[in-house]
Amino acid sequence: MKDEEYELEDIPGVGRITAQKLRKAGITSVKQITMLIPEEIESRTGINIVRCCNIVREARLLLGIKPGRATGREVKEELMKRETFTFGVKALDELTRGGIMMQELIEFAGEFGTGKTQLCHQLSVTVQLPPAKGGVAGSVAYIDTEGTFSPERIEKIGERFGVEDALDNVIRYRVTSVQDLEDTVFFLHDDITKYNIRLVIVDSIIYLYRAQFTGLEKLARRQQRLNYILDLLRRYAVHYNLAVVYTNQVLDKVDLKHTIIKVPTGGNIIAHAATHRFFLMYGPKDTRIMKVLDSYMLPKDAAAPYRITDRGIEDVE
Repeated sequence: MKDEEYELEDIPGVGRITAQKLRKAGITSVKQITMLIPEEIESRTGINIVRCCNIVREARLLLGIKPGRATGREVKEELMKRETFTFGVKALDELTRGGIMMQELIEFAGEFGTGKTQLCHQLSVTVQLPPAKGGVAGSVAYIDTEGTFSPERIEKIGERFGVEDALDNVIRYRVTSVQDLEDTVFFLHDDITKYNIRLVIVDSIIYLYRAQFTGLEKLARRQQRLNYILDLLRRYAVHYNLAVVYTNQVLDKVDLKHTIIKVPTGGNIIAHAATHRFFLMYGPKDTRIMKVLDSYMLPKDAAAPYRITDRGIEDVE
């Protein structure tokens, strides 16, 4: 049987009443349960934690999901087969060895005006391209925390890449609180399967946490909740074979030479979350530069230039 052909009641130990509690909490499929942790199910349904553990375990068994095991060569072959889609900028594709890769978390950090949101708009279009043109023919879940989503920019960039009706494949979620953000991400499952979402964007990941958890006494709680949302996004990337892109703000920090430098916000929680971290900065004249901050496959401090134009993000001639 295919995953979508199973009902919640097909999970051993899940009867009609338990299934009703799960659906009322927004947990609607067996595959969704395999992505969740028992504590999430307990907090949203009130079902005993021991039963929640059993439900997750039985759901994974039902779909034949086992702990991953592979040789190093098999991992290499899997990475080589994994889908990517283009930035629409040759220099950035070369820097990242092919563009945005599925099942990865990618962070773009930078100060105002370096093109973080412009990159999000452009990726919202290029992911829609057919594979023959560098895309994956997918839709986008665009989570907008700052109110900077621009339909006009999407349309303009869509015209550049020949994507008709680009806005129809961008599902925008306007969130205004940390709780709203966390609930939006938690309930993404149905839209991912309904709209063939291959890219989830959060612009920006840190804004609401910085605004709503002020003061040192709330720092630990802020970091815990930030860690949760990043982990949930990571699980979506792996379980649904999609890419996650989020933007991050910067702050001033004094280094050992007493020089003020720009660093991404969020501390170690954000620093350890992304598989690829990029820092966006101002370059000569009207150019910008993308530099590798951290990546398991890209050399640190490798960089590439780009320009921001009325057509989106472009190569520097």
